[in-house]
Amino acid sequence: MQKFNPAFSGSDVKKYILKKNLKKDLPASIVVFLVALPLCLGIALASGAPLFAGLITGIIGGVVVASFSGSQLSVSGPAAGLTVIVLGAITSLGSYQTFLLAVVLAGVFQMILGLVKAGTIGNYFPSSVIEGMLAAIGLILILKQLPHALGVDTDFSGDEGFFQQDHENTFSAITAALSHFSLAAVVISLLSIAILIVWPKFPKLAVVPAPLLVVALGVLGTILFAGTDHPLRADQMVKIPVVSGFGEFLGLFTMPDFSQLANKNVYITAATIAVVASLETLLSIEAVDKIDPIKRVSPTNRELIAQGLGNVASGMVGGLPMTSVIVRSSANVNAGARTKMSAIFHGVWLLLSLLFIPGLINMIPLSCLAAILLVTGYKLTRISLFKHMYHKGWDQFVPFVVTVLAVLFTDLLKGVAVGMLVSIFYLLRTNMRNPFFYRISNDGDKKHIRIKLAEEVSFLNKAAIQVVLTNIPKETDVIIDGSNARYIDPDVLETIYNYKHNAYTKGIIVTLENIQKHYTVPKLNIKVEEDINKL
Repeated sequence: MQKFNPAFSGSDVKKYILKKNLKKDLPASIVVFLVALPLCLGIALASGAPLFAGLITGIIGGVVVASFSGSQLSVSGPAAGLTVIVLGAITSLGSYQTFLLAVVLAGVFQMILGLVKAGTIGNYFPSSVIEGMLAAIGLILILKQLPHALGVDTDFSGDEGFFQQDHENTFSAITAALSHFSLAAVVISLLSIAILIVWPKFPKLAVVPAPLLVVALGVLGTILFAGTDHPLRADQMVKIPVVSGFGEFLGLFTMPDFSQLANKNVYITAATIAVVASLETLLSIEAVDKIDPIKRVSPTNRELIAQGLGNVASGMVGGLPMTSVIVRSSANVNAGARTKMSAIFHGVWLLLSLLFIPGLINMIPLSCLAAILLVTGYKLTRISLFKHMYHKGWDQFVPFVVTVLAVLFTDLLKGVAVGMLVSIFYLLRTNMRNPFFYRISNDGDKKHIRIKLAEEVSFLNKAAIQVVLTNIPKETDVIIDGSNARYIDPDVLETIYNYKHNAYTKGIIVTLENIQKHYTVPKLNIKVEEDINKL
């Protein structure tokens, strides 16, 4: 085994780290490629776009976006959450070429969002909501992949919504699958799950990644069951377009129609795609950082620029809009990836498979890929996570559970929005309860109350302070102490001064200590460069 020598040059260190990480990134990239391949095709089909569009989007999401992104584990590609928007846009704009122009402009809008630092909005998503989103994605993976594992549902679009394109919902699809499952698919999926669970427990055997063994088992199962009474059907297999040569491959590309630049509907569609894709990306990036074993923090503004570049490139060659996708990203993490090279290589494998081995890829059954996603889903929604969130208190557990249920029964963006509302409710509740401290003392029949304001008193605290002041009994001496307060909101100041002015009518004497007539918002002064230089 090669050992690190401190005398190595800077380039030697980079080569050593790259070589060390590639041992994990290369196997992980193949796993992500196998998961991404049917999803790219399924999402293109659900979006009403050519199948090639889904593949080229996955290739660009891997090679282009990952190269410019600052995230080490995020994987980008066509997103199920955009299928409804894409399907409607292609229809309303009249042609696929006009839609591609909207994709290009959406990418430009995303780059602008990144340049104006709009990516910081990702920092305002509470941890409980992000954890809930991850757990919900895990449950969705399990519920959505069960039909595929049973060999029934042939729509491998990766749709995360509760209501599906085929007018079924998550639970009705499972019920239908249980009534007429495929024996071959069930055997392959059960054996695959067993391998995924047991194989990593033997370190010597784990040199060969379990997901790769699962795919090999799937291909072998396809061959063996072909000679029985229960063969796998063509619609239970991966379907990749067969390209006979490089010339035919180049003929699959489509250019946007720039003559529609004056069409206002193109800009409306582009803005819609840019906003939705950016929100999904920021949520996904935040979630991936949560499950990163090394706990790295991805630069969100740089990610928006990278996504914008990816969408411009995708629109220019006939692809779909893309986002950072949590399903592929979580599969990447669970496969042991360490750097962005895994995502880049997964894009390369998509390209090479399309050009050179479409026949072999089409022998992979969907049931073994479903098994990989079932195990990934279980890791995201493990019971220990629910216990951990419960022990953190109701203000964390309730938004977490609400987010899980909301994402499960609606879709990703709506579910997170509901979780955010519940988190904001608990935030307001906490802020309203902690604006001050008070002490009551007696001097004979005379009561004295000292109210000491907190360090930060915002407009959210106005109602709580108003209630306390209103309920102070008559003939009381009140001292309102602002010595600890760095900032008091103008609305709160107005409430305090109005109370002081009118309190005499109740025989209440109000004394204000260390309370100014006006406060400026305190500035945060962080000398980043000096702190870095000290390290």
